[in-house]
Amino acid sequence: MHIPDNYLSPATCAVIGAAMVPVWAAAVKKVKEEIPREKMPLLGVGASFSFLMMMFNVPLPGGTTGHAVGGTLLAILMGPYAACISVTVALLIQALLFGDGGILAFGANCFNMAFILPFLGYGIYKFMKDRVQSERGEYTGIVLGSYFGINIAALAAAIEFGIQPLLFTNAAGQPLYCPYPLSVSIPAMTIPHLLVAGIVEVIFTVTIVGFIKKVSPGTIYQGAKQKTKAIYGLLLALICLTPLGLLASGTAWGEWGADEIHEVVSGSTPLGYTPEGMRHGFSFGAVMPDYSINGLPEAAGYILSAVAGVAIMIILFKIISALKKNTSGKITG
Repeated sequence: MHIPDNYLSPATCAVIGAAMVPVWAAAVKKVKEEIPREKMPLLGVGASFSFLMMMFNVPLPGGTTGHAVGGTLLAILMGPYAACISVTVALLIQALLFGDGGILAFGANCFNMAFILPFLGYGIYKFMKDRVQSERGEYTGIVLGSYFGINIAALAAAIEFGIQPLLFTNAAGQPLYCPYPLSVSIPAMTIPHLLVAGIVEVIFTVTIVGFIKKVSPGTIYQGAKQKTKAIYGLLLALICLTPLGLLASGTAWGEWGADEIHEVVSGSTPLGYTPEGMRHGFSFGAVMPDYSINGLPEAAGYILSAVAGVAIMIILFKIISALKKNTSGKITG
């Protein structure tokens, strides 16, 4: 679901990026008001969970791959505004260091995964929890929120892809950017997410929420003692398991490189050309592209990338915590 650069026009990226500015502003304000300094590092932990979950690629129908995001998970643990900030930071680190998601498309990726997913997922979770006031109601909300949150986010990405051929073509009528219309992009994105990726998102969310509620309820409910050793232990376990994401072969739909998209088969026919906007578009050289390090086996590169990403996010939020004035606020939605 990470949209690379040059799949969306610069105008599309600018419009969606501008739409995210007030969301980020509101999220920063809410977090500053409601999250006390001592709990600020939890946003780094949350960003780390999202970052690692997105490294676990799973095979999807059609020969592509996908992943969970953790947006609803973080919204349940910290509130949707804090989740928005955490997922945004995870996406930024992925784009800058690992080339996972575009630089120009950063706002669009955040709109889908840091805005739609956590806010919608949390809204569904809260609706069910408030109306069925029992543990069963809470877990029903977790399942429905995480499942529909990621699927609506995937639908949004599909629409962003699919409107490009309608709006941006060259003199010959060929698409300049993403060449696939809505009739292709919507089923290609939504069906695999409905069948597989949404279920993976549910499994991660239910499992991690259940684990954290048992070992460290203070990360959810104000006042309880936080047992952060167990949470960091879970992060370490996920880091060690990230090479499992390498087992899924193929490229995620809509994430092909400009050198391979002309060979992509749709409707039994290869595309046969590379759109001009992709061929001559923006290019950014990531430090560790595709979570790899020259000279190291793929699995080792994946683990070191995971360690680097998690360390950066946790250190970043610890620095922010040290600079932040203490408040008496609490984590809320």
